[in-house]
This record gives sequence, structure tokens and C-alpha cells, in this order.
Amino acid sequence: MNESVTANTSRLSLFMFRLDRIRIFLWLTGLNFFTLIVPISFVSLYSSEQERAAMAETMQNPAMTAMVGPADLSNYTLGVMTSHQMLLMTAAVAGLMSILLVTRHTRADEEEGRVELIRSLPVGRLAYLNAALFVISCVCVILAIINGAGLYMLGIESMQLEGSLLYGAALGGTALVFAGITAFFSQLSDNARGTVGLSIGFLLAAYLFRAVTDISNESLSWLSPLGWVTKTEAYGANNWWPVVLMVIFAFVMFAAANYLHAIRDLESGFLPARSGRTHAGSFLQSPFALAFRLQRTGFIAWAIGLFVIGASYGSVLGDMESFFEGNELMEQMLQPEAGLTLTETFIPMLLIVLSLLAAIPPVMSMNKLRGEEKKGRLDHMLGRAVSRNKLMGSYFTLAVVNGFVMLMLAGFGLWAAGNAVMEEGFSFSMVMGAAAAYYPAILVMISLSAAFIGWFPKFLTLVWVYIFYSFIVLYLGGLFQFADWIGELSPFGHVPQYPVEDMAIFPLVVLMLIAAVIAAAGFIGFRKRDIEN
Repeated sequence: MNESVTANTSRLSLFMFRLDRIRIFLWLTGLNFFTLIVPISFVSLYSSEQERAAMAETMQNPAMTAMVGPADLSNYTLGVMTSHQMLLMTAAVAGLMSILLVTRHTRADEEEGRVELIRSLPVGRLAYLNAALFVISCVCVILAIINGAGLYMLGIESMQLEGSLLYGAALGGTALVFAGITAFFSQLSDNARGTVGLSIGFLLAAYLFRAVTDISNESLSWLSPLGWVTKTEAYGANNWWPVVLMVIFAFVMFAAANYLHAIRDLESGFLPARSGRTHAGSFLQSPFALAFRLQRTGFIAWAIGLFVIGASYGSVLGDMESFFEGNELMEQMLQPEAGLTLTETFIPMLLIVLSLLAAIPPVMSMNKLRGEEKKGRLDHMLGRAVSRNKLMGSYFTLAVVNGFVMLMLAGFGLWAAGNAVMEEGFSFSMVMGAAAAYYPAILVMISLSAAFIGWFPKFLTLVWVYIFYSFIVLYLGGLFQFADWIGELSPFGHVPQYPVEDMAIFPLVVLMLIAAVIAAAGFIGFRKRDIEN
């Protein structure tokens, strides 16, 4: 690669660092905070070897292996416990960070015309892409260093220097892998939405493939980048080869992205774009239809993904009863309600994860209105016979439908796969009713997005922070033994844990009323404020 092709890459890198300095700081702070808080909590929760052995017994069942991967449960020290229960999930979030940051400075900037403007200056053809890759590579290195050093500085006996550095390297390596994958997909797709969709789809596919193969044939999980994370066995065997594999794979993807970028036209992609109709059909002649058309691909992809995730969780339920049978420790820990099997007691925990995942696509759908505003497209809509209430109502209605479909598909996948592998399957009404109970909480999240769009559009990211908070306090709340009020700060914390608890209608009605009030406030704010150009 000659110098002219990458001329002024360093200056563009500094420019991107300046643009994203706050965003990068928040990502790194959040990832480091949740990495360090876990072992600190474990020190007080599992101080004795007997308590850690009891937790190791809990983690032996197939559902837990599918969620967090395998581990050396015979040597379940605080370090191994931290790596086992947190590394994979944190690595997936680090991968998401890379997807969003790389898309922002590759396909998104190109789609907005910024790359064309930069290319009119004395910069190389590949300078902008390589500047983005250099920035994300530095972020990955910083992520690895601060997490590794932070874990070692906790001074926990079983968390030695090598294991801590490997833990951090696994996080940074995963982020680097998905940076390369996103850079590659940004050359294939001709828009930012497609790049994010393909990249997140790959992330979900990698997680699902690892989940299935970790249960059925662990050697096949080497084919998944997220499988490499668990193969490191930080604080145990301390295998560095998976990290080396991550780095090699990432730079191969970097090279492929550079090659494709060099041979394609600006603002084009290698995946063929289907030409639209000359004249729009009657269905497209409304804001709702246009919003659906813009989000159709993502809607289908998320629907398939959530059904598959639900089915993957359901597929491991058949082995649970045999695992629990005769295991006095597990029976004592779970203490199932009368008339419920031990497997049924796991349904609420699985549905918490599925419902939080199902909340992501409808919130994205609602936030699309803000995205269209930032691109200056709402003026074209509002300049016609379209009111602000009708415009916002179209996106809100689509998000509400989106949330219901996603939640039901996830629940249906859990029920269908569970019934296929269990001798005595679940009742359809029980599983779908338990899933539907989380719908009012999803409506609250959608309404919060509408309220931020209406009143404080620049702070719309706080909705994602709230969803992430809900995941931490509800999924890990039992692990950290949080007080009840901490979980109840999330709308998902008020949902009855059916079938373990009775189905209480009153809190669900209250959640729906809260969602309606918040949404109404959002509509009022959107109608009153100025539209950004």
C-alpha cells in the first residue's frame, strides 16, 4: 500500500478521537465498571470454598452452559467464577461497542456525504477507513489494559496478573474481531442500517452457534468468535492462543475491508440493491407504511433472531430434569412451588433475558424517528398534509406492534423447542402468558423513547442506559443479592414471575397506564418543539 493511498491517516485519526472522545470514554468506563464490580461482589457473596462449590453445582446445568459457556467447575475460584459468569457477556457488549463505533465512521459518514467532503481534501483513498480502524484498535488496546490492570489491582488471591491480563485481552480481542467484521460488512452494504444489521446479526449468530455447540459438541465452538472467548479460560488454564487467533482474524478482516473499499465506488456496496417501483403502491402512501418499509429488513432479522434465541434456550430444557434428579443441593436451592417442576422454575429467569432482548428492536424502531430528523428528512414529510401527531404516531404504533411480535416469537420459540425435547412439555398458555406479562414493561421503554424524542432528543441514549441497567439488576440481581427496590426501579422488576408467582394483573395495568402517560407527554413535546435541520 503506497503512501498516497493512506495520506493524512494520522490527522484523520486525531479528528475522529476528538469527535468520539466522550462516547469512547463512556463505553470504556461502563465496561470497566461492570467488570470490576463483579469480583468485588463475589468476595463477600462467596467467601468460602463451600459457597463457591454450591455455585459451581448450579452452573453445571445445560441452560447455564448455553448462556455463559463452559468452565473448570472443579476449580471454581473467585477468578474462575468471574471469568465464567461475566467474560462472555461483557465481550458481547464490547463487540457491540465496536459495531456502533466503526459503523459511525465508515458507512454512516459515507452515507451522510462526509467521506466525500473529506476525500476532496489532500487525503488518501483509504485514509478515512484506516483512520477509523486505527481509532477502534486503540480503543480495544485501552479496553484490554484498563480491565486487566483493574482486575489485578483488586488484590484478590485467585486473580493473578496473567489471568487478569488475559481477561482484558479477551475483551479487547473480541472488540477487535467485531471491528473487523463491521468494517468488512460496511463495504458490502450500501447504508449504515444494513451494516449494523449484518454485524449484529453476525454477533447473534456467533453467540447462538457457541451456545448450541458448547452443549452438543464443544470442539465445534472454535468456529465461533465468541467461542474463542470461553476457550481462554482466564484464571484457570490461561490459554493465550484464542487471543492470538482473534488478532489474526481481525487483521485479515481489516485487509479484506481495505481491498473492497479500494475497488468499489463511493456510496456503493457489493450487495445488490433491488430497484424500487416507478410508482409507489397505495400501501406506501402513508407515514406508517413508509416507516415500516424503512425498517422491514431489521424487523424480519430481529424476528428470526429472537425466535432462534428462544428456541435455543428451550432446546436445553430437556436435560434439566435429569440433571436435577437426585441432586439434593439443587433441589434445596430451588425449592420449587407445589405443582411446578424444577425446570419450570427456570422459566422466569429465561423470560427476563428474552424480554429485555425483545425490548431492543421496538426501541430502535421508535428511535428511528429521531434518526430521520437528524438526517433532515422530517421536513419533507411535515411539509405535506402530515401532522406531527400522525408522524410520531406512525412510528409509535409500529414500535408497539414490533414489541408484541418480538416478545411472542421469543416465547413461542422457547415453548416449541422445550416441548420438542421434554417428555412432558409445557402448557402453551403458561409459557405465552408468562411472556406476555412482560409486554407492559416493553411499552414503558417505548414510551420513554417517545418522551425523550419529544422533549430531550439529545439525551435519547439514556433509554439504552436504562435497558442495560434493567439487565444488570434483574439478570444479575440474584447473584449480587441486590435489594428489591433496586430491581423495582426498572419496569421489568414489577412483572409477576409467572409460573413461580401468581399472575397479578394490577401491576401490569399500572405499567400500561404509566406507559400511556409518558407517551402522551412525548407527543405533546414533539408537537411543541422545533424540528432540527
